[in-house]
Amino acid sequence: MFRRIEARVLNPLLGKQIEPPAYATDGSAAMDLRACIEEPVTLQPGGRTLVKTGIAINMMDPGLVAIVASRSGLSLKHGVRVAQGIGVIDADYHGEIGVILANDGQEPYVIQAGERIAQLMFQPVIQVALQYVDQFSTETERGEGGFGSTGKS
Repeated sequence: MFRRIEARVLNPLLGKQIEPPAYATDGSAAMDLRACIEEPVTLQPGGRTLVKTGIAINMMDPGLVAIVASRSGLSLKHGVRVAQGIGVIDADYHGEIGVILANDGQEPYVIQAGERIAQLMFQPVIQVALQYVDQFSTETERGEGGFGSTGKS
């Protein structure tokens, strides 16, 4: 069904006994990351905080990137999301994974130890060699149009 690749994981770095990331079902695209914290952290409305996960990964395939994404339920119910949209973990980063969370909700949100705070997904990477030119050789229907230039239909 899915291509399986190995990654080494150090868990837990902070000495907390939290569940390691795992796929909930055979069809899951991402694993849940959990808060590896000593005590609850209160995230105020409009606030941001770095939450440690207690794990580090060593990707066996340098052609991968790990993506940290928001959990949809946490975002919908409480307005808590990954602050920068997504987090990017390069294949050569071997430190502990931290998740920057933001609270867009109206109420403070208390993050509990072991709580599922984000999702971790692995994707292949293509590195592009940029070529600088004075102009492009072909025109397109869109040209330089952007931000709604193709209409609303």
